[in-house]
Amino acid sequence: MSDLLVVNIGTLATPIGNCARGGADQGAVRVLHDAWVLIENGVITGVGEGAPPAHAAARRIDAGGRLVTPGLVDAHTHLIFGGWRNHEMALKLQGVPYLDILAQGGGILSTVEATRAATEEELAAKARLALDEMLALGTTTCEAKSGYGLDTQQELKQLRAIRALRESHPMDIAATFMGAHALPREYKENREGYIDLLCQEMIPAVAAEKLAAFCDVFCETGVFTAAESRRILETGKRYGLIPKIHADEIDPIGGSQLAGEVGAISAEHLIVCPHGGIAGMAKGGTVACLLPATSLYLGATFAPARDMVSAGVPVAMASDFNPGSCPCLNMQLVMNLGCLRYRLTPEEVLTAVTLNGAAAIAMADRVGSLEAGKQGDLVIWEAEDLSYLCYRMGSNLVRTVVKNGQTYSNTTRAH
Repeated sequence: MSDLLVVNIGTLATPIGNCARGGADQGAVRVLHDAWVLIENGVITGVGEGAPPAHAAARRIDAGGRLVTPGLVDAHTHLIFGGWRNHEMALKLQGVPYLDILAQGGGILSTVEATRAATEEELAAKARLALDEMLALGTTTCEAKSGYGLDTQQELKQLRAIRALRESHPMDIAATFMGAHALPREYKENREGYIDLLCQEMIPAVAAEKLAAFCDVFCETGVFTAAESRRILETGKRYGLIPKIHADEIDPIGGSQLAGEVGAISAEHLIVCPHGGIAGMAKGGTVACLLPATSLYLGATFAPARDMVSAGVPVAMASDFNPGSCPCLNMQLVMNLGCLRYRLTPEEVLTAVTLNGAAAIAMADRVGSLEAGKQGDLVIWEAEDLSYLCYRMGSNLVRTVVKNGQTYSNTTRAH
């Protein structure tokens, strides 16, 4: 692996540190001008201003006075799935609620059928195309959940597909087991039986193969109650799986409070998160992983991000890429929405899609900031500063992505 020296950076903007930043620290980013970054063997060894260090053997990239940030971290995706759900668009246009589509056998259950019918290789091939697109849009690290198999072998198939991609694609991928994504049709009249299957068979099998770092559950009306979610997450903890939780997306049934109580690394969605949930997450040290593109796609309200920042809860933002409620993997759009709908500053947005996203998947010691010792992951943007990056909408502003010191150039550039 050759060394790389990025020079003539007009503005370098990055959060700093190895942990999530909340409160006033969410917007405290380091800004350097006339900057440079040195990457050796895929790891950042120096960041500074002014004359770059002498390194005759390093490849040089001239940033041309452009903005450079850390590579984006997408901390919530449902990357592995069969089929699409474009046929549900008509139902959405008619105003049919998301949970009603699920109750009719659509939604997640529709994707379960398509995922069960696909081979591991087919799932990985489809996801690989998505990863290529994500990389071209500036995302260098992502999370990927199972949850469209809903039986032991099908969930393992999804997680093995993630493992294959992690071994073959430049993207760093954090794997999450989410067998508790919905109740499968065959257990419609046997909720307790499916929860027993999750706790007694699925979670032990996932842990035995070391296929996931996290265990997630959809705590929502018509899906899993707070008490059921607690049992599943506590079982996962006993098997070494770090808890995550889909909470307060549609109804506030206690998921965000539960997140703090079980020490969840992140709580996701949080569209209707109550004040008690925000307080619980602050007390439990939970990252709030918000998904504004989902609110946009579903015509829902937007999570109370400013209240969370004020309470000291670290806010991350992610795409929620999935075939139903958010068929979008563009983190640049997520950044736009962070400013426009959450009213976060560009600096707070940058922290949300880099360092705090990394913290939400236990990778803040490796990625999410530009400083010595972190992976050589950065983006050169067709922008002069953060405000322009968050202001422009609908164009891919990536000029060059650097992942582990390797370069990937965007051939379709915005101006």
